Amino acid sequence: MEFISVFDMLKIGVGPSSSHTLGPWKAAEKFLVELEQADLTERISGIKIDLYGSLALTGKGHATDLAVPLGLSGFDPETIPINSIQGTITQIKESGKLILAGKKSIDFNFEKDIIFNKIFLPFHANGLVFSAVYNDKIFKSTYYSIGGGFIIKEGEQGNTLKAQIKFPFPVDTGVDLLQHCLSNKKKVSEIVLENEKCLRTEDEIHFELMRIWDTMLECMYIGCHTEGELPGGLHVKRRAFDMHRHIKGALPYSNPKEWMNTIRQTEVKFRQILKWVSSFALAVNEVNASLGRVVTAPTNGSAGVIPAVLMYYMVIENHEATEQHVKQFLMVAGEIGSIFKKGATISAAMGGCQAEIGVSSAMAAAALCELMGGTPEQVMIAAEIAMEHHLGLTCDPIGGLVQIPCIERNTMGAIKAINAAELALETDAKNVKIPLDKVIATMWETAKDMHSKYKETSEGGLAITVNMPDC
Repeated sequence: MEFISVFDMLKIGVGPSSSHTLGPWKAAEKFLVELEQADLTERISGIKIDLYGSLALTGKGHATDLAVPLGLSGFDPETIPINSIQGTITQIKESGKLILAGKKSIDFNFEKDIIFNKIFLPFHANGLVFSAVYNDKIFKSTYYSIGGGFIIKEGEQGNTLKAQIKFPFPVDTGVDLLQHCLSNKKKVSEIVLENEKCLRTEDEIHFELMRIWDTMLECMYIGCHTEGELPGGLHVKRRAFDMHRHIKGALPYSNPKEWMNTIRQTEVKFRQILKWVSSFALAVNEVNASLGRVVTAPTNGSAGVIPAVLMYYMVIENHEATEQHVKQFLMVAGEIGSIFKKGATISAAMGGCQAEIGVSSAMAAAALCELMGGTPEQVMIAAEIAMEHHLGLTCDPIGGLVQIPCIERNTMGAIKAINAAELALETDAKNVKIPLDKVIATMWETAKDMHSKYKETSEGGLAITVNMPDC
């Protein structure tokens, strides 16, 4: 299988959904590259976008209809100023014009040029087709947003550059990873680092991992200090602000780093730990629901689990934690996530919420277990335990929005991850009955058996038993 980097699994982007916002946005960016390579950008007179399957059924709630025009306009989700997004969308709507790739003005009508088709394309539940008109001809490309911000162009091969690299420790399964660790007497994070060094220098790896952590920290900080309602019509009140206000204490601070130090000095009992971890997770996913900048980990809908668990370690479990611990955590988490992606899916449209919250909880549990002194065997056990207790979790967002029950589920995934890590640390590997690869295979079988109405279509579960008027 193709090598998946930590930086493929942990990507900086814009909410609310990795598969429905970030993926289509990146597909639009890639389509711009196609137009440029074909020397068509300046000749295009109009573009239509057909959304299929889950992208059509929940696209409006997931801001697919906003992400695609922003991508076609040449904006990148990693760098676009968040406070400029709404103004840019309003300008396109009011003017009826889109500046293609930031170069060519073309007519664009949100109602006519973005078409929602409820039928599913054969390859994946999230399909979109770009059709660009020039000189009475049409240039067309089909893309699939396959979860976690990953996209595939129909008929295109994988990353040939990565395929040419000989990685020292190729990993497709949990067994592969564990064998490398045991044979070379290395931690999981050390195996991951050796593979990553084939793509980047150690300085680059350090820089990118710390940039990911800084984005996570800033996201938690913003979410814990922002009150009000979330957009979208459900009138969901932000809860991280109030929860944080009740537990933060009276010590002053003015930035995220100082904030961390004040948390370390607060009272820590079991209920306080639950509240701190929950507030961190709520904060991230409230920012995500507001089209804020988050780290896809491994998806936007599950973006709160990993930062909440890492923050728990940094400010509650180990007051002496350093950047090295951050890097170690993120590398283990990314590697475990890649194994799930190779063996099953990280797309809720394909596997339900077990593919998002379940995978993120497994990633966080494994990473925390290593930081707490767990052996490679125990790291695998932690990941298995976390996923085992998310099997069958459906994706049924009310109103197609990544809010209810998605935001709360991040708190549950984070707490389960901590619990799974602690259970694994007290487990002797020789007594384990369910290996990680078996639970991944079971997750995939469960995903295939799950009815489509429970896979990010808003056609079943809470999405229909609790309707918009109830909210």
